[in-house]
Amino acid sequence: MSIASGPVVQICWVTDDIGATERLLSDQFGVAAWTRIPDVRFGPDTTTLRGEPVDCTLHVSLGYAGDLQLELIQPVSGPSVHREFLDAHGAGLHHVCFEVDDVDAACDAAAAAGVPVLMRGSMMDGEIEFAYVDGSAGGAPYVELARIGPQMREFYEAIRG
Repeated sequence: MSIASGPVVQICWVTDDIGATERLLSDQFGVAAWTRIPDVRFGPDTTTLRGEPVDCTLHVSLGYAGDLQLELIQPVSGPSVHREFLDAHGAGLHHVCFEVDDVDAACDAAAAAGVPVLMRGSMMDGEIEFAYVDGSAGGAPYVELARIGPQMREFYEAIRG
């Protein structure tokens, strides 16, 4: 059984300067607009890092290249896979995101395949549920598995324009 079969709905970069990354992708690659969401908190009641509750805050910016969502994340505080990546590698491509119907089933499939689940969480009362798995053993970046609810889908459609 595969962990996820698509579709890939997002590519994400982690950066220490979200404004500079927005400008680069706009000026050099034609991303028309960004929606910046500062200080997004993932609390210990909804988020784990390697199975332990975690409290972290991230700046997030979303843009689109056609139908593909581009996400920029700048860690602000607390431990996260984003902070770990930035500290270890510097700014760069962090993950691709596959949309899944069932995050629990995808995480079970990842565990069965020996692909570690690094970070899990939800936000907006479960409107979006996500997990990051580690693809590095196969030379891939992190992979996010996300279940996107109807309200979050409407938000994404509104900012895509």
